[in-house]
Order: sequence, then C-alpha cells, then structure tokens
Amino acid sequence: MSLAFLFPGQGSQAVGMGQELAAAFASAREVFEEVDEALQQKLSALMRDGPEDQLTLTENAQPALMA
Repeated sequence: MSLAFLFPGQGSQAVGMGQELAAAFASAREVFEEVDEALQQKLSALMRDGPEDQLTLTENAQPALMA
C-alpha cells in the first residue's frame, strides 16, 4: 500500500476558508486566534470576509493556508 501526503499550495486560498471549521470546532477557533495574535492582525477576518485581492497576497495567503 502506498501513502501520500498532500498539502495545499498558493492559489488554494479562498474567501470563507476555515469558516465552517471555526463554527464547528473550538480548537480551530483557537488556532485562528493564535495566528491573529502572532501576526498582530485579524487574518481570520480576512480569511472569512475578504477582500480576495488582499487574501491572495503572499504575506496573507501563506499564513492563511498554514492556519
């Protein structure tokens, strides 16, 4: 049996990403809060609400995908 790991890359981000996870799981909300604190910005709001042109910037897309 083969095993493969797939990771999303740049271009996988989309406005609304993570919203369902945050609504369903406290642990997901905690991750988003930690990322917001570490970056000293509301990346979670950008992920949830956009605008898309800001979310697709590398400095936002990379940590959004990591979160």
